[in-house]
Amino acid sequence: MNEKVILRASDISIVFGGLRAVSDLNLELYKGELVGLIGPNGAGKTTVFNMLSGVYTPTSGQITYTDKGEKLHIVNKMSPAQLNKIGIARTFQNIRLFGNLTVADNVRIAMHAQREANPLHILFRTPKFRKDELMMTNRVRSLLKLFGLREKEGELAKNLPYGEQRKLEICRALASQPQILLLDEPTNHLDISTISWLQNYLHDMKRSLLMVTHDRWFLDAVCTNIYELARGTIKLYEGNYTQYLEKKATEAEIEANTERRIESVLRFERDWLLRGPCARGTKA
Repeated sequence: MNEKVILRASDISIVFGGLRAVSDLNLELYKGELVGLIGPNGAGKTTVFNMLSGVYTPTSGQITYTDKGEKLHIVNKMSPAQLNKIGIARTFQNIRLFGNLTVADNVRIAMHAQREANPLHILFRTPKFRKDELMMTNRVRSLLKLFGLREKEGELAKNLPYGEQRKLEICRALASQPQILLLDEPTNHLDISTISWLQNYLHDMKRSLLMVTHDRWFLDAVCTNIYELARGTIKLYEGNYTQYLEKKATEAEIEANTERRIESVLRFERDWLLRGPCARGTKA
């Protein structure tokens, strides 16, 4: 791959009360790469997401991130807000909006790091403050229009249907202009047309994506590579979900053939032993 690695997890582990939930995990995300993280329930996918997004701090190992200005950050102990500021945004499986704020204000909050006006400008309502406000208002409305929420900018977030709340959460994540977008079950409660729109948007957005989803169709349509987390190990499969399934089928066939050969050797050894001392004496 010609693009550079912008997020790297090196031998990260996390322990909860003596239980090692994730052990020595290694993962790389390239600029512009669209990656799915899959695995059985309980494999640790959400735990990995929480470490990469600052919700959990790894017990050991290191996570590094290279921002748009080529500056390298060690992000193990950064909070979600700090990560958001340098270019890593995340959505959650269970929507986390400010329910008592308007739709527009939910998006505006995510843009605080883009402000040029300082507290004094805000206090005295200077021209710089007014310029900032106009910039943010225009960008908020542009994003809401993109997600089909422009007409609801003044409504409280808690009053939106669940599917529109999901759209608003993704919209808010993008408002911070992240370089990396972490999506946790992004298609939950979305209708077919919105899912199709989101698929096209993610392909065109020119950002890196790491996604956890049980929507196999969406995974297949969006992702260019797949990480599988299972039985304490993680493995990269290049290609979309269909190609992942094909490679898993080939692996299963090779494993089955290997097991058959081992069983054949074991049967031969068992039969040879059962033939008694005379047979064993003539083995050579």
